[in-house]
Formats: sequence, C-alpha cells, structure tokens
Amino acid sequence: MDAARARENLARERRRIEEALANLLPTPGDEPTTDQHLADQGSELYDAEFDEGLSDDLRRELEAVERAELRLADGSYGRSIESGETIPDERLEILPAAERTAAEQELFDR
Repeated sequence: MDAARARENLARERRRIEEALANLLPTPGDEPTTDQHLADQGSELYDAEFDEGLSDDLRRELEAVERAELRLADGSYGRSIESGETIPDERLEILPAAERTAAEQELFDR
C-alpha cells in the first residue's frame, strides 16, 4: 500500500476512534442523584461500567493507530511486527493499524 493511502486510512481510523471516545464523555445531566430508585442507580452503574470498558478498548485501538503511524514514518508499515512478512493491502484497508498477518493474529489471539 502506498504511503499516502496508508496515511489517509490511518487518519480516518483516528477520527473514528476519537469521535467514539468523545461520545462516551459524560454530559452534565449524567450525574446521579441521591433520590433515584435503586434499580435506576443499578442501571446507570452498569451503563457507566460498560462505557468504561468500551473506552478502554477504544484507547487501545488509538494506541495501535499511533504505533502504525510510527511504522509508516520509519518505513515498516505493512509488514508484520512478528515475522516481517507483508500484510496484504486488503487487510490494511479494513484494519489500517493491523500489526500482523491474519494467520499470525489468529495465533496471537489464542
């Protein structure tokens, strides 16, 4: 994949993640009140913990984009961090921050 296309894909992915993170920020009306029913408090606690987990996932994705941007700058973008094998352009189009080939990622996830 050429560097201009990779930069474009990574920038798009960065925007997607940053927008998703911004949408998770609590709004002033999200503060719990003491006169709420216990079930409402439980639901709000669940939602807050769910959003926190999602936020953690998004931050990890953003870190992966940052690592990919560094690889692009040093010329190693598009190569597996495990083997140095070329990551197919099709995979990079779908997952611009991919660090491994699909087969290597499958083994890594196990």
